[in-house]
Amino acid sequence: MASDDSFEEDNPFGGLPFFGDLGKLFNHGGPIAWDVARQFAYQIATEGEAEPNVDPLDRVKLNELARVAELRVADITSLGAGFSDQAVSITATTRSEWASKTLDAYQPLLERLAGRLAKGTESTDVTEPEMQMLDGLMRAMNPMMMAMSAGSIAGHLATKAFGNYELPIPRPNAQLLVVIANVDLFASEWSLPRDDVWLWVCINELATQSVMNVTHVRNEFDRLLNGYVDGFETSPQGLENRFMDLDIGSGDPAELQARLQNALSDPENLLGAVRSDAQSALIPDLNALLGVVVGYVDYVVEKVSRQLLESYESLSEVAKRRRFSASPGDRFVEKLLGVEVTPELLTRGTEFISGVIDRAGESALSRLWTESDALPTPNELDAPGLWLARIDLPNLDSD
Repeated sequence: MASDDSFEEDNPFGGLPFFGDLGKLFNHGGPIAWDVARQFAYQIATEGEAEPNVDPLDRVKLNELARVAELRVADITSLGAGFSDQAVSITATTRSEWASKTLDAYQPLLERLAGRLAKGTESTDVTEPEMQMLDGLMRAMNPMMMAMSAGSIAGHLATKAFGNYELPIPRPNAQLLVVIANVDLFASEWSLPRDDVWLWVCINELATQSVMNVTHVRNEFDRLLNGYVDGFETSPQGLENRFMDLDIGSGDPAELQARLQNALSDPENLLGAVRSDAQSALIPDLNALLGVVVGYVDYVVEKVSRQLLESYESLSEVAKRRRFSASPGDRFVEKLLGVEVTPELLTRGTEFISGVIDRAGESALSRLWTESDALPTPNELDAPGLWLARIDLPNLDSD
């Protein structure tokens, strides 16, 4: 991670080091200036403060708990959390490292988003010289704008994430990251046993990855998330208008820096992106996939946790509060990527899983992960009997 020392000392935008080298950024070859994204993510994740390394003893302890969780999760799911060529690993990490790894994991999706949103600046009806110049400037700034938004997303998530799946999006490798500082803060705030919370996080992460690693689940996520990103519609003048309206205040460099940072880091300034009809058409299928995944993961986590954690009841209660106490920034990130897990969606997923078990037994759930055409449709998520009928499983408790 580059430090501020690598930039000119007289740069008036010290908190935004990329302003010291605008020319290089404007000539950036890709859709996102990833070096800027990492710097911005680091600043947000650490709040600009030095971040201590993880205690080696904590790394050892987490690995021990992870082995216990892995065996119990595998007993219930009959699924492995590793990839075909990689064994699963759980690594204790810092917020800044989590943010950097998350940018790596989300890079294909974010670059696809950047390419789609950049089309909104390809204005064909700008004729006035002044507007042509501003339009060209906005196109040149796209990689930096997307970099700041990507960095803002990763950095913000890093301040609260427990592990990889703060957002339910598949990751490209078998390494699970646990942000020890965030987990310990949660345990301390709610006076929960530290070991119980660590083990519970391991169970959650392993259960989620076990499902995300299923080939047809991963392929369906890729199809729907890529389709959702491709469906964004943008306003060609949206970003220009935001900058035309930007109040530069007194001209003081520190004040201008703060205003620019606020304008550029707000994900809602992503070129005026709005949800389209094409995206709305995908939402039912995406929600059905999210619903069955989170419903099943919660079922596995509860079953394993009740076996291992004395504090499960109280831990579960405060975890539910945390899950649905998201900030507006959290909700925007979820909407931006199409992965909103609302209380209503969680209820649908939970009731589907319990409905299948009531009608056909726990063994029926395995069909979800062993057959590529067995994921429920939106209607089936709300009617487990329909799903059982389609996959030709006997309904022991017929409607």
